[in-house]
Amino acid sequence: MEAAKRPPERARGEADAAGNAAVPAAHTEPDDAALVATAQALVGEYALIKPKLTAAAVASALVSGSGHVYTGVNLDLACGIGFCAEHSAVAEMLKARETHVTRIVAVDDKRIVPPCGRCRELLVQLDRRNIDCIVLLPGPARTTLRALLPKAWLEHLFVSE
Repeated sequence: MEAAKRPPERARGEADAAGNAAVPAAHTEPDDAALVATAQALVGEYALIKPKLTAAAVASALVSGSGHVYTGVNLDLACGIGFCAEHSAVAEMLKARETHVTRIVAVDDKRIVPPCGRCRELLVQLDRRNIDCIVLLPGPARTTLRALLPKAWLEHLFVSE
């Protein structure tokens, strides 16, 4: 089975051959408080087709390797087909053909929430540099994804050959 090919990198501000949106220009990176505020601004849970099926109870903001901020909200749906806010933010980042995350936070309407195991794995499997991503935690705490995933099962991929 042939390995999937990574989409070609595009210069900042350049649309691709199919006319897809330009890659956002690099931005000045926000400090931790501004990143948290960006995520908090998106929180506002609302019901979908049933009261128990909701969106936006949790929001996430991440800073990519280029310094751009991407955001997302969660979907809490039946049958496990929903997704976390971090997944939504990552999907937004991937549309710009970026994979490197330098900092990430998720929040609900009361506090910062640490990423679940699935989100930790998602970040690690996108780009080996993400193992050193800074994760904002409740209070003024910060840590790395490496600390949250000790002895990651893909650790052998992070060792230089």
